[in-house]
Amino acid sequence: QVQLVESGGGLVQAGGSLRLSCAASGGSFSRYTMGWFRQAPGEEREFVAVMSWSVGIKTYSDSVKGRFTISRDNAKNTAYLQMNTLKPEDTAVYYCAAASSSGWPRIWNAYDFWGQGTQVTVSS
Repeated sequence: QVQLVESGGGLVQAGGSLRLSCAASGGSFSRYTMGWFRQAPGEEREFVAVMSWSVGIKTYSDSVKGRFTISRDNAKNTAYLQMNTLKPEDTAVYYCAAASSSGWPRIWNAYDFWGQGTQVTVSS
């Protein structure tokens, strides 16, 4: 069983930056593909980014490509989401998730474990 705890959310002005962290415990972190999703009020949970465990492949949604960067530090059992040039439409609760399967899934139900989420609010 893997426990995930996100941190780093907050209120930021448009054009600003935030770095989210996802601390993992209770499992072999280096063997999990890590993903980030977000959910705005009244919206479905949306894929943001994923980084595979095996070959380090990273993919992003079109809406964040070029602005967000996913990374991981296996020695610290932590995944990160660096978010730059934030826009008001990035406002959402951000969740990290871990998948034990291979590949780099973009659908939420491919993930086995989830954090509790951290709020990101971008003001215009």
